[in-house]
Amino acid sequence: MASGNMKEIKRRVKSVESTMQITKAMELVASSKLRRAKTRAEDARPFFDELYAIMCRTAGLTKGLDTVYAAKREIKNRLYIVIAGDRGLAGGYNSNILKLADGRWTDDGIKPKIIAIGKKSVEFFSKRGYELIGEYPGLSEYIKVADAADIAQTATDMFLKHEADEIVLFFTQFVSPLVQNPIAMPVLPIIAPVGSLDKPNSSQVTYDPSPDAVFGRIIPRMITSLIVCAVNESYASELGARRTAMENATDNAQEMIDTLSLAYNRARQEKITNELNEIVSGANAL
Repeated sequence: MASGNMKEIKRRVKSVESTMQITKAMELVASSKLRRAKTRAEDARPFFDELYAIMCRTAGLTKGLDTVYAAKREIKNRLYIVIAGDRGLAGGYNSNILKLADGRWTDDGIKPKIIAIGKKSVEFFSKRGYELIGEYPGLSEYIKVADAADIAQTATDMFLKHEADEIVLFFTQFVSPLVQNPIAMPVLPIIAPVGSLDKPNSSQVTYDPSPDAVFGRIIPRMITSLIVCAVNESYASELGARRTAMENATDNAQEMIDTLSLAYNRARQEKITNELNEIVSGANAL
């Protein structure tokens, strides 16, 4: 009995050691990629925050602005741009952002159309019957401005054609390898800050040829930049979550190996004790 138990324990130890080697390798890969992704996200964050603030302030501080991008309208159609990862094994990274997007529209029942960035985003929404306007797997690690511009152009065209009355960007903000915040950022229509039209400097900026023309030209470019920055934030978040998840998995595997090793040693000691007892009993019988 003890011999059979020892063989089973040794088999389990070998299996756990193989798993631990994989999780440790994934942890190291995520750590090496995280440094560059974190730097890229943090360097772009001031630009990202200020860009979004400029969009909102411009809509609120410009007198006489009559643009479709800032006009309020009844929401009959929605478009969500959802950024998730291309792989799993990243803790709750993918599920948190996907659940946020999936649950946001349920109050009024207006099911959104989806532009899915990342393989997990594509798989999640296609399996649940959403209408996918665009699919962009494998984009996060090396996003190109041309790809972001294509997404931004698709979104703005749908908004101008009234195929989407609300556009929301879903991404994950990187805080640290332990903390990543899922964010839902309204993109169009642009929401002006409360009370901004009453500020005294609302007429100090002049536009040529007109505020409407300038605003109409810069909005698609601003949305392109927002998407690039959001993808960078999400990719850093994915790597941080994966590194933490693999580190925890490696620690758990080591703890399991220690427990199994202790059980093996006890079984081995029990076998030796039984054999000694048999030898002593045989000697006494003689």
